[in-house]
Amino acid sequence: MARDEIHAKHWQTGSLMAQRDPLEGKLVVLIGGSGFFGAHLAQDLLARGARVRIAARNPERAGRIKPLGNLGQTQLVGCDAARPDTVRKAMIGADAAVYMVGAFNGDLDAIQDKAAGVAAAAAAEQGAQAFVYISAIGVDPDTDIPYARTKAEGEKSVLAAFPKATVLRPSVLFGEGDNFINMFARLIASLPVLPVFGPEARLQPLLVDDAALAVTTALADPARHGGRTYELAGPDVLTMGELNRRIAAAQGRRKLFIDMPDIGSAIFAAIPGSPMNLDQWRLLKQGNVASGTLPGIDKLGIRPRPLGLFLNRWMIRYRKHGRFAAPASA
Repeated sequence: MARDEIHAKHWQTGSLMAQRDPLEGKLVVLIGGSGFFGAHLAQDLLARGARVRIAARNPERAGRIKPLGNLGQTQLVGCDAARPDTVRKAMIGADAAVYMVGAFNGDLDAIQDKAAGVAAAAAAEQGAQAFVYISAIGVDPDTDIPYARTKAEGEKSVLAAFPKATVLRPSVLFGEGDNFINMFARLIASLPVLPVFGPEARLQPLLVDDAALAVTTALADPARHGGRTYELAGPDVLTMGELNRRIAAAQGRRKLFIDMPDIGSAIFAAIPGSPMNLDQWRLLKQGNVASGTLPGIDKLGIRPRPLGLFLNRWMIRYRKHGRFAAPASA
C-alpha cells in the first residue's frame, strides 16, 4: 500500500491529528516484527513518520522494509524472546512497543508469556507511553491447548508490568502474501480432490492492513485505549467449507471437496510434517470468531474490509489460464 493511501486511510478513521501525527518521530519497537503481520505494521508506522526498530531472531527477514522509510528511519536488531537480556536491550530508548511473538512449537511459556512480561517491564523502565500485546481470539488460561493458554497468561504478565498496555486479540489474518489463504489456494489449484478439515469450523478472517491500523490506533492514543482489550475480527463469518469453496470459485475451478470427520482430521494433524499440528487442529475445531463480550475493532474507529473485496484479484495467479480465465460463479 502506498504511503498516500495509508495516510488517507488514517484520515478516514480520524486517527490522525490535524497538525502532527502523535507517532511522528517516536521510536516504536516491534518484538517479533519480521513476519507477515510485522511487515504490514512497520509500513503503516513508517508512513505515519514513526521510527521503527524491528527486533527478531532473524531480523534480516525484514530487510525488505528498510527501503520503505527514510534514511535511518528503520532499524533491524537481533532479539531472541527466549533470552530476556536481548529483549531488554531491544527496548532501549523505546517510546512505544508492540509484542508480536507467536508460535505453535517450542517453549511457549517462555516466548508468549514470560518474555512478553519482560518486554512490557523494560518498556515501562524506558518511559514508553504505549505498549500493545498481540494475543489471539479464543485465548483461555484454563485450556490445555498450550498456544491459547500461554497467550492468555502473556496478557496477564504484560498488564502486570505495564497496566496501561493495550491487548489486541485478532482473528486469523489474511492478505495477498499470507500463509493462510494462499495455502488453501495452492492445494486447490494442484489437487483434483481436496479434503476439508473442520468443515463446519467458523472463522472471522481479518485483513492484515486493518489489523495493523488497529495497532497504530492504539499506539497513537494510549490515554483512550490503554488498559483495554479488543477483539479484532473481520465482517464475515465463514465456515472452513465455505472458505475453500469461495477460493475455488475465485480460481475458476470446480473441485470435489470431501468434508473430513474429526477423527480423520486429528490423525492427519498428528502426522509429522503435516501443515497443521494437533494444537492448530484443536483451535480450528473450536472456531475463531469474536465472542462479543469484549469491544471489537469498530471501537477503534475501524471498519474492517471483507475478503470478498480482494479474493478474485488475488486468485488470478492460481487460475488455469491466469488473468485470461474468468472465475466460476460462487
